[in-house]
Amino acid sequence: MIKKLFFLISLALISCSDSIEQLRVSGPVFGTTYSIIYDSDTNFETAFDSLFFEINRSMSTYITTSDISKVNSNIEVVVDHHFESVFLSSKEIYTTTKGQFDPTIGAVVNAWDFGPEGKIESLDGPQIAKLMRSVGMDKVSLNDGVIIKPLATRLDFNAIAKGYGVDVISEFLESQGIQNYLVEIGGEIRSFGQNSVKNSKWVVGVQHPDIEGNQAYVNTLVLENESMATSGTYRKFKIDADGNRYTHIINTTTGYPSRTNILSVSVIAAKCMTADAYATALQAMGVEGIRLFLETRPELKVFIVFVSEDTTFETAVFNGFPLN
Repeated sequence: MIKKLFFLISLALISCSDSIEQLRVSGPVFGTTYSIIYDSDTNFETAFDSLFFEINRSMSTYITTSDISKVNSNIEVVVDHHFESVFLSSKEIYTTTKGQFDPTIGAVVNAWDFGPEGKIESLDGPQIAKLMRSVGMDKVSLNDGVIIKPLATRLDFNAIAKGYGVDVISEFLESQGIQNYLVEIGGEIRSFGQNSVKNSKWVVGVQHPDIEGNQAYVNTLVLENESMATSGTYRKFKIDADGNRYTHIINTTTGYPSRTNILSVSVIAAKCMTADAYATALQAMGVEGIRLFLETRPELKVFIVFVSEDTTFETAVFNGFPLN
C-alpha cells in the first residue's frame, strides 16, 4: 500500500547561534527516502542508521533473516521490542476499525497484481476465498514474545512501519534533549518545537491529487508537536474493462479492490504510526463512513480529498484538522 505525502518546508540551512546549528540528514530507507532536520551541535547520522537497521532487521519483508520473515516462514522466533510495539498497535487499530486496517491482507494485495499496463488481473471467487481464509489479525496472537498464527497467514506492516520509524527517530532526538526537529520518512511526518532558522512553527503541505496540475498543494498547515500521515490512491489504481476505477487498497472483508471516490486521507495524531495506520483504514471507509467513525475518535484530526459526482475535487475536514 502506497502512502504519499510531500511536505513543504521553506528554510535556509544556516547557523542560528554560535554553538547550535540546524542540521539536515537525508537518504534512502525502507524503500523510500527520509529527511531529518534538527537543532544540535552533534551529528546523529550514525545513530539514525543504527535505528533504521534495527527496524529493518525486525520488520522488513525483503530481508529473509528479519523477525517478520521468520514469522511468515513459520520459524519460531522471539520477536524484538520494535515488532511487539507495532504488532500490539496493529491489533488495537484492527479492532477499532472493525478490520479495515489489517496487516494480514498482504497476500491478497500481492495477488491483485497491477501489471505493467495497470489492468486488473482476473482472480476468480475460489482463488479469493482461499486467500481470505488466512486473513484476519484476530487469528494472530503474541505469547511470551512468540507469534502464534495459522500457517498460511502472512504479516506485513508496510502500512504502519514508516510511521513507527518516525516515532523511533523522534523519541531518540527527544532523549538527546533536542528541542526543535522535523522528521519525515516516505511522507510521514512528526514535528517538535519550531523551525529555528525561520523563527516560526513548522509548515507542511499535502500534495494536490492532480499531480499534473499547476497547484502543488491542496492544503498547507502548521504542524505543532504532532504527527501526520497521508494515504493516497491518486498514484496507484486500476481501471477495469468498463472504465471503473479501483484503488490498490483491498477490501479486508471481500478480498477485492475497493471502489472509492476518495483520493487522499491525511491524519494528524499524537504518534506517527497511529496516523499512518488510520490514514490507510479511513481510505477504505468512504466519506460518510469516515464521518461516522470519527464521531467516536475525536483525537484524530482528518482532512480528505475526494471526487464529487460531477468529477470535481472536493475536500472535507474533521475534528479540527488545521487549515492555512
